[in-house]
Amino acid sequence: MSTARITQTDAAIAMRSCIQRIATGPELSKDLSFDEARAAMEYILQGKVDPVQAGVFLIALRMKRETDDENRGVLQAILDATETVVAPVDELTDVADPYDGYARGLPASPFIPPVLAACDVPTVSHGLESVGPKYGVTHRKVLRAAGIDVDLSPTDAAARIANANIGWAYVDQQAFCPRLHDLVNLRALIVKRPAVTTVEVMAGPIRGRKKTHFMTGYVHKAYPPIYAMLARHAGFDSALIVRGVEGGVVPSLQQPAKVFYYHDEGEVQQILVDPTSIGISQSKRAVPIPDDLPKIKNKGDTIATTVDPDAIAKAAAEAGIAALEGKGGPAYDSLVYAAAICLLHLKRHDSLQAAADAVHKALDSGEPLARFRAQ
Repeated sequence: MSTARITQTDAAIAMRSCIQRIATGPELSKDLSFDEARAAMEYILQGKVDPVQAGVFLIALRMKRETDDENRGVLQAILDATETVVAPVDELTDVADPYDGYARGLPASPFIPPVLAACDVPTVSHGLESVGPKYGVTHRKVLRAAGIDVDLSPTDAAARIANANIGWAYVDQQAFCPRLHDLVNLRALIVKRPAVTTVEVMAGPIRGRKKTHFMTGYVHKAYPPIYAMLARHAGFDSALIVRGVEGGVVPSLQQPAKVFYYHDEGEVQQILVDPTSIGISQSKRAVPIPDDLPKIKNKGDTIATTVDPDAIAKAAAEAGIAALEGKGGPAYDSLVYAAAICLLHLKRHDSLQAAADAVHKALDSGEPLARFRAQ
């Protein structure tokens, strides 16, 4: 019997043991250790277990409720499989929106990186084409619609970030962690949100030489401590966790939002941000989807978008570019608000208003647009 065959058999036995413990109901299920969860996820990523077992494992963890050790184990397996490149910049900000995208508004967040870059904050964002449970509009879709190359290697993305005239990049999961990307179809069959959905945004494919800062969003109040714990495990020097629209990094433009953060080895802290404090007054929570975009049939799915995602992406690209051109509106306000929160977190300014003023100045100068279009 070959070594590969033995490995495959050992993986199946180990996975069977894990499933037997985590899939016995809400009262009798037992938790896995960090090492067990890590090994199980490694077997899945390496294709060493049957897809049925992989699906059962992921959904059983979800139904049982993942522990911190299990989430960290799954994350570590993904980190181990990720191609990580250190960009030749001292500090880097990682903007990590939900990989399943947006379904209720036009996302402005794909345009945050060039705005931050114009404020002397090298920035990377990442994602993929489409994944459940939402199958919404992703950074990849919007940036491609805006004419950006979304198929850079991690090395090429790091080079763009280091370029003094650019300072930002997008890198796709298919490029930095193809084994994880290969699970997209399996995740579609699972339907519900598995642990992978929670932890994949922490992959951090591009890092800074000295520090890497993490910015993400959340909706449900249970997630900030989970994200902070995972961000620490992934090695991020600081984390900014924003209660954003659809779980993204841009808060509601209508009401105050909670923001959680940590710096270095410090404790997680919380602040409240208010859009009206920096002069933002909008009638909508986010950039609205135009009423005339084509609809699609979602076959009764209550989560997936009912509007053609590619049409939303095109509209979002147009709105984002207009905002970079300095044209006011909800997309412009979204960029100012989110970028200002990030600058405040990075201690570039001592107040949200001062940070917002800096973002306004950058947008009015045209530099974010120039960086967005630079090749």
